Amino acid sequence: MRIHASIASLREARAVAGRVAFVPTMGNLHDGHIALVQAARQHAGIDAVIASVFVNRLQFGQGEDFDKYPRTFEADCEKLAAAGVDHLFAPDEAVMYPQPQRYCVEPDPVHASILEGAFRPGHFRGVATIVLKLFNIVQPDGAIFGKKDYQQVMVLKNMVRELALPIDIIALDTTRAADGLAQSSRNGYLTMEERAEAPRLYRQLSFIAEAVRQGAGDFARLEAAALTELEQNGWKPDYLTVRRRTDLQAPKEPEEPLVVLAAARLGTTRLIDNIEI
Repeated sequence: MRIHASIASLREARAVAGRVAFVPTMGNLHDGHIALVQAARQHAGIDAVIASVFVNRLQFGQGEDFDKYPRTFEADCEKLAAAGVDHLFAPDEAVMYPQPQRYCVEPDPVHASILEGAFRPGHFRGVATIVLKLFNIVQPDGAIFGKKDYQQVMVLKNMVRELALPIDIIALDTTRAADGLAQSSRNGYLTMEERAEAPRLYRQLSFIAEAVRQGAGDFARLEAAALTELEQNGWKPDYLTVRRRTDLQAPKEPEEPLVVLAAARLGTTRLIDNIEI
């Protein structure tokens, strides 16, 4: 695996790499990231896999954990090389932001100001801006993202479609621990007791998903019961809701493809998860 710290070096390698699948990350890698790399490696017609490690300041809001976000670069390199990554783009801030980023991607507020966007103002602006910048640098044929960040995938798919980027966005199912907890870099913040409690979020989403599959249509009642269950066990939920998969708006027709999404704090750690119905 070749490691590139500069845009020029990465572009030189990209010019002879053939068809490329791209996996952007912020590092501190876990099994979910490696599953994305493996999916990229297996994607039809791909000649090379490029990954990136860059902790993007623009997507962190005030009071969020940019400074304490774990930097585990050496361990990340070992994992990525073992998983079959051909090139790793690992720039520092001076490379990605040599001057203040004044030109930014502004996602549609209908999609970006709800759910995560309501609790993390400006988050999707930062995500869309850095991903577009990385796309311009890497020029991939396909890019792999995890469905755990469901709203992020929706925003990026819309960006690619509306800006006519020649890139396939491939969304991979969430990688989970044996007890159902979605793999996340932030799981490392959980205490032992919190880690034992954390799968309750997935269980509540699973209960709602199964109830809806069995014909339950009173989403508000199901959501309220799940929120109460979480609160009674020490959680501080931001939201837990059933939405349309296409645009994450409230369902209008019972036969629409749906997803149930949640975000909640357990101790000082904010966890997100979702299940497609």
